[in-house]
Amino acid sequence: MRTQQSPPPRRVLVVDDDPTVTEVVAGYLDRSGFVVDRAADGVDALARAHAAPPDLVVLDLMLPGLDGLQVCRKLREERPVPVVMLTARGDEEDRILGLEVGADDYVTKPFSPRELVLRVESVLRRAGAPPPGGPLLSGGGITLDPDARTVFDARGPLALTLREFDLLAHFLRHPGRAFGREELMTDVWGWDFGDLSTVTVHVRRLRHKVETDPAHPRLIMTVWGVGYRFDDSGGGRDA
Repeated sequence: MRTQQSPPPRRVLVVDDDPTVTEVVAGYLDRSGFVVDRAADGVDALARAHAAPPDLVVLDLMLPGLDGLQVCRKLREERPVPVVMLTARGDEEDRILGLEVGADDYVTKPFSPRELVLRVESVLRRAGAPPPGGPLLSGGGITLDPDARTVFDARGPLALTLREFDLLAHFLRHPGRAFGREELMTDVWGWDFGDLSTVTVHVRRLRHKVETDPAHPRLIMTVWGVGYRFDDSGGGRDA
């Protein structure tokens, strides 16, 4: 009788130039069953990620040499590895920059190591979930194929990130319905916690890719006091 083998442990690369932070984070991840690799700067992080591709990267924004934003961009050029960004800054713009270069989530220092582990587990769970298939979705001149993971409009194919694709698919499945950011965080990201600016940034990025004039959107509308709504007719106005 064959016994079912357990899946191999997930590999996480922790990148931080503060050895105390690295030690604490690596310890918590190790106790949670992850295989942990460590790097103290951006160049070493890229080398380690190339030699042993991680399932996720915990990446500090402020690094000597290559900073976290540059490292995230270079990692994403090779493959779509999930990234959780660490930042010691209180400036929201820094956190938004991290999300705009492709980070899946961020944690602001000082943070609870247990919360960081939960974020890592949540991001990996979402990244490993099979994408929902189904028939072609269309609206506002956009056609999305959930199975092929392709999107087209009158201009041709659109290059969307994993999360942008899922967000657009969710809007197309529910045209005309207004969603709060909390709802979108749960439905699209699969998180019941996290900073809601993640949703705001991804909506903004998606508008830049699907709207003819992102400054005056006609498809993804802001519903003040609620959140966002996809206008199937493409004739709305952002109030």
